[in-house]
Amino acid sequence: MIIFACERNLTLYDAPDMEHRLVYLLNVGQRRLQRWSQARTAAGGVTSAQAGLLFFLGSNDGALTSEAAAALDLGAPGMSGLADRTERAGLIERRPDENDGRASRLWLTEAGRLARQRSKASMKALNTRLTEGFTAAEIDVVARWLTSLQTKFPAADEGEV
Repeated sequence: MIIFACERNLTLYDAPDMEHRLVYLLNVGQRRLQRWSQARTAAGGVTSAQAGLLFFLGSNDGALTSEAAAALDLGAPGMSGLADRTERAGLIERRPDENDGRASRLWLTEAGRLARQRSKASMKALNTRLTEGFTAAEIDVVARWLTSLQTKFPAADEGEV
């Protein structure tokens, strides 16, 4: 299949059965949502990655960095950078693990707890916007489909590449 993209028009050749263009729609939707989110981050919020870490630590305060990485589907370098940025922002504190000096644990600061609460409110509003115009049953199907991508396409370190 050959895909030609010109500005906002997409032409598919040799793919008459590609009615829904799922990969294209998923990629475009993700990019637009990411740009929208980044614009709000620039206005004083936390990044979506930082919010994910704050949400995880909200119910797993003091988690190992490796546990947070697994929960966020990040590799070690990505998690290290995220923890560095979030710590510099004053939202988390890193402390050495008591049993393994090579490992560190992540703890929410008071500023992190407040940012988590603001992020929860923002996510609630965003989820409302994302689901607008769809029934609960339709959203259940979308959520099931998106969740299935994690098992259909495991991370490279989970075996299949």
